[in-house]
Amino acid sequence: MKLFTSLVAVKKITSSKPRSTFADDELEQAAQLILESEGVVNPIVVRRTSLQSFEVVNGDFEYYAAARAREIDLRKGEMIGVFIIEPENEETLTKQVELFRKSKSFIANNVSAGSDVTESRLMNIESRMTNQESRSEKRTNELEEGLKGEIKNIYNRLNELENRLPKPIEPLEALNNWNLTKLTSKLIRVNVKSQIIEKIFNEREANGKYSSFSNVVDRIKGLGDKTMLKIIDSFSEGISGS
Repeated sequence: MKLFTSLVAVKKITSSKPRSTFADDELEQAAQLILESEGVVNPIVVRRTSLQSFEVVNGDFEYYAAARAREIDLRKGEMIGVFIIEPENEETLTKQVELFRKSKSFIANNVSAGSDVTESRLMNIESRMTNQESRSEKRTNELEEGLKGEIKNIYNRLNELENRLPKPIEPLEALNNWNLTKLTSKLIRVNVKSQIIEKIFNEREANGKYSSFSNVVDRIKGLGDKTMLKIIDSFSEGISGS
């Protein structure tokens, strides 16, 4: 299985190793570096002791440094990156911890006088790596927010364009509401005689609106079913006439 780090509140972690095991000045230096980089470059390994509490398995120094960082700045030092030993990864993580502990012990017993300089350089490199990761994450978040804004703008533009599209006009609504000029401009295109158009308009003005297409045919002398169908079809073309 792939190994992932988790963020856990420092206050929910305990260590069986006393804090006095480590020099205060080293813890202080490490805590300041953690605050400057806003994270621990070397996640600690913990085991769950309850649903919301953990115990350090490896990385006691990092834990106490993180605890000191939390004392200095509660906001920046609130969380720490950890590897949590779960049933599905317990065997592999335990083997790694044992192997790395032996390696650290060997290095500690054979370190040269220049080790302090080397360690300082390594910490500087780790700090720069953490800062770079932080900047990359910030840039990714900015790009995601920008993309969300662009998508919102596109939806707004599409809605605006949709609202500008001419709405289809029902033929009976046009016959009942359009003035003579507008009716003539529309119906003359489909070869409806101007006399018939005037009759439709004048009859409506004199005796009220039409209740149906059949009612139009019944009330207009000279208007047959074929011409009425021609009028209806002209509106199915989607031309609003405005």
